[in-house]
Amino acid sequence: MGKRIAVESQLSNIKDYLKQKGYEVVELKETLSEKSDLNAYDAIVITGQSRNMLGIDDVLTNVSVIDATGMTPFDVEESIKRL
Repeated sequence: MGKRIAVESQLSNIKDYLKQKGYEVVELKETLSEKSDLNAYDAIVITGQSRNMLGIDDVLTNVSVIDATGMTPFDVEESIKRL
């Protein structure tokens, strides 16, 4: 797989699931301290509550953002696979 995924801290179930599936997973709050590093990830997984988390909407990046609202960990992985 080899995909690197940044996951918001509240989504620990998704983070754990993706790690078990072999993805390299980093907690999103760590990543946001260096916004330029966002391009190092294949996807960012957020909750719908934080769509504008820490000004992420003003960051220019080509990284796909997945809103995990109402999604199971399996659903999130399927979204990642389609990238």
